[in-house]
Amino acid sequence: MKEQIIELLKNSEKPLRPGEIAAALGADKDEVSKAIKELKAEEKVYSPVRCCYAVKE
Repeated sequence: MKEQIIELLKNSEKPLRPGEIAAALGADKDEVSKAIKELKAEEKVYSPVRCCYAVKE
């Protein structure tokens, strides 16, 4: 799940909300939110705008 989120964010032109990520991946929003929280802790993603996420370069 985390790898899929990273790939999606890398290919996105703008930061995405958890709901948008879940819809694009066909995944549960709660699972996506949990994975994003883990990715933030690992410092692989960040939030440039409130409630939106992007990959750290």
